[in-house]
Amino acid sequence: MHPWIADRTQRFDSSGIRRVFELARSLTNPINLSIGQPDFDVPAEVRRAAIDAIESGKNGYSPSQGMPVLRDKLQAQIDKEYGHRDRQVFVTSGTSGALVMAMMALVNPGDEVILFDPYFVMYVPLLELVAGKPVVIDTYPTFAIDVDRVRAAITPRTKAILLNSPANPTGYVASEAEVRALAALATEKSVCLISDEIYRPFCYDASFSTPAKYNDQTLVIDGFSKSHAMTGWRVGYAHGPAAVIDTMIKLQQYTFVCAPQPAQWAAATAMDVGIDSYIADYRRKRDRFIDGIRDVYEVQRPGGAFYAFPKAPRGTGSEFVARAIQDEQLLVIPGNIFSGRDTHFRVSYAASDETIDRGIAALRRLARG
Repeated sequence: MHPWIADRTQRFDSSGIRRVFELARSLTNPINLSIGQPDFDVPAEVRRAAIDAIESGKNGYSPSQGMPVLRDKLQAQIDKEYGHRDRQVFVTSGTSGALVMAMMALVNPGDEVILFDPYFVMYVPLLELVAGKPVVIDTYPTFAIDVDRVRAAITPRTKAILLNSPANPTGYVASEAEVRALAALATEKSVCLISDEIYRPFCYDASFSTPAKYNDQTLVIDGFSKSHAMTGWRVGYAHGPAAVIDTMIKLQQYTFVCAPQPAQWAAATAMDVGIDSYIADYRRKRDRFIDGIRDVYEVQRPGGAFYAFPKAPRGTGSEFVARAIQDEQLLVIPGNIFSGRDTHFRVSYAASDETIDRGIAALRRLARG
């Protein structure tokens, strides 16, 4: 290690997902089911709003809390949904930026944050950057949340519980009963409940349930990257108790500064653009993929997001992914990037039907042997 590099950077490795992306560039005809990015383009009216903002000179810094055109619109929507007296919103540089601000604002060195395994790849490294301690609750094989296990994991050092539903990498959607019980437990124990809701619109079999409905102190993180395919535009938002939000805004002033101003004008337009047809298409893709492999793989039917998390038919998940890349040019993500286990792999069905069908055929060949 170079002598100038800070010790905290050695607590985690580079993202394995990025390594797969890099590998994809070296393959001639890959079957790419690795990318957690919508396969539709940003809606035309949203693109036009960004262009209009740029051409009309809306290119400078925005207030750190967000442009009024977007922030006020979000606040009105949130007030209508929740009716909480102490719930404020601010605009972040992507949901990743919101997660960074949340960890910096809430977690002291040694504080514990409860996570559900499998978990989004960013959660553990972010905790380690602020010297927090991840307390991981295993949810295999169904990925359901056992609130009794959460209760047993809470200690005097527990600062927060981090929920992601619909979930990356499993596609699991927490039931209303699970969410309600988790919200009640967080209230009882005076623990912050952080709800990562970036995949909120992508629920296929049941209605979305947010813990903020049952716990008015819940910190919610959301954004436009998945719903409107704006992954590169870096516009997210967070809402929760004013004291927490004000602290996150203060931290944003000294880190990200603000979300890109033209993208905020576009996001305000995106709020009025329906995505029901995209959701219906992803539900169909979900069924197409799962029905194509479920007789040869152990896999839970995901209720949301656009991922599936099958179990490797033999060996470890990492070994399976290496074989898939070598033998089939099939790009999927090893499950140990998201988990303490190395038994599964993540598939993204945010892809064309042709790519999904090629992936199904490749996976069936790999299952045989």
